[in-house]
Amino acid sequence: MTTPLMPKATAVWLIDNTSLSFDQIAAFCTLHPLEVAAIADGEAAMAVKGLDPILTGQLTREEIEKGQVDPNYRLKMADTKVRVPVAKRKGPRYTPVSRRQDRPNAILWLLRNHPELKDAQVMRLVGTTKPTIEAIRNRTHWNANNLTPMDPVTLGLCSQLELDLEVEKAAKLAPRTAEEPEGPTLLPAEETATGAAMLAGEAEPNAEREAEMEADAVFAKLKSMKGPEQTDEDADA
Repeated sequence: MTTPLMPKATAVWLIDNTSLSFDQIAAFCTLHPLEVAAIADGEAAMAVKGLDPILTGQLTREEIEKGQVDPNYRLKMADTKVRVPVAKRKGPRYTPVSRRQDRPNAILWLLRNHPELKDAQVMRLVGTTKPTIEAIRNRTHWNANNLTPMDPVTLGLCSQLELDLEVEKAAKLAPRTAEEPEGPTLLPAEETATGAAMLAGEAEPNAEREAEMEADAVFAKLKSMKGPEQTDEDADA
């Protein structure tokens, strides 16, 4: 039977608020009947404050009423609606014996494909030790010449989700590289305005020169056209 939360405090509340027998309370709270009697007499758990098992979801009022009607009835713990997750055991990941020979290959794959991972992360993923990682990294492992990089997910040493989480965590912790300077930017408005004015000032003399050159060319062409006519008239005279 499951032990209720804070058995003595629950027993204090049941003694004060119900007509259940000592045997019923002792059976439910996993206490000795004499200990329950001592609590009722004020000889034990005098500083313990009663805990309502109904509020904590350990008992129902219907269950208490059944026990009060029938002295031989044994109270049953109510089904809890909240499932408390089992605490994970801290320590290196357990690797089946049949797959332990593949761990060096998985470590080599992680070191080559994800150098940003820390040794502690590699240890969590494949369940290895720091000296083994250092030996494979420095090529001093006893079987270094025969190692072949293999994906630990394919080998079944870790899940893809676990690998992605460790890689993402390593990327966040990695130092950021200095940002490269961006390309040329636009000049300030004052400089562009000054440059435009200078270009406009230079464009005016150039336009005048071009107009003069065009006029000279026209006059030269007219002279060349008049030249042969005058020579013909001189010849007739």
